[in-house]
Amino acid sequence: MDATHAVRLDGVSKRFADSYAVHDLNLDIEAGRFFSLLGPSGCGKTTSLRMIGGFTDPTEGSVLLAGEDVTALPPDKRNVNTVFQSYALFDHLSIADNVAFGLKRKGVQKAEIRRRVGEMLELVQLDGFAARRPRTLSGGQRQRVALARALVNRPAVLLLDEPLAALDLKLRRQMQVELKQIQREVGITFVFVTHDQDEALTMSDRICVMNEGRVEQCGTPEDVYEHPASRFVASFMGTSNLMTGTYRDGTVTLDQGPALPVGPRTAIADGTAVSVSVRPEKVWLSDFEPGMSMQRGVIRETVYSGPTTTYLIELAPGVTLSVLEQNTARARMEDRWSGGETVEFGWRPEHCLVLA
Repeated sequence: MDATHAVRLDGVSKRFADSYAVHDLNLDIEAGRFFSLLGPSGCGKTTSLRMIGGFTDPTEGSVLLAGEDVTALPPDKRNVNTVFQSYALFDHLSIADNVAFGLKRKGVQKAEIRRRVGEMLELVQLDGFAARRPRTLSGGQRQRVALARALVNRPAVLLLDEPLAALDLKLRRQMQVELKQIQREVGITFVFVTHDQDEALTMSDRICVMNEGRVEQCGTPEDVYEHPASRFVASFMGTSNLMTGTYRDGTVTLDQGPALPVGPRTAIADGTAVSVSVRPEKVWLSDFEPGMSMQRGVIRETVYSGPTTTYLIELAPGVTLSVLEQNTARARMEDRWSGGETVEFGWRPEHCLVLA
């Protein structure tokens, strides 16, 4: 078995009563990667994480860590640690004792414990906090303590179950950057569960998008966002203009609306009913290029959001597109379009994607 894969799930399923939470999951997670399991609530991502950690037994299939089958091993016999959303810190212990808890249970020498705890607190920028109690810390600081406690045991794989979900937006974004920096510094494989698309895109080397217990798509953040494999992925990963129509000879004629030239798609027969997707930021309202797919529509709404302005444009009855423009230093307030105006807009054909 290839030990370069820190985690391998081979045909793993988990059934509760008559329904599957996870169905025939096959995953290879390379060592040293930041790997995210992404999907809506109930898609099976946390169940998958728990099966890797040994907290939930699979109904079918095998769990392998560094090439070793650990399916039958309990959590304490697997070289993994877990950071939960609740952090699960001991309020009656100091920060140093919280971090040292696992090392003491293993019987590590006191001098070694002090050294490793000091290194971890410095890594998570909490040196000087060793004598404090968890209740005196902020949410972000408690999250760092939980991370230090997990990393101090030097696991081969760190499992993180939505550890940033309880933080406010500004702190969550700050912690996303810090968490990725820590992962790169320690070189440990991180398997991260989240329902937040921006979070996964920001931190991950690879993303696995799950839906109803199955894998929809695995790939780099750029691949998953720019080349979604299905209508679900296109709609779940950020915002996408999704339309339906019929494919014929490189063009999709919308069910309601015009014919759209589309990007290359192999193995699709003429006359096939398909979905097409265009990202809002791929639509141009000015400075058009030769060869663009040009359309005309009526602006129905203008939404100012600080760095960006979103226009809702009616392409045809029942077909409204979202168009995103950056409010750059060159953009002027008076240049924005107003509701009711007819505008011309366009996109490159390769940005109009045909979806399964």
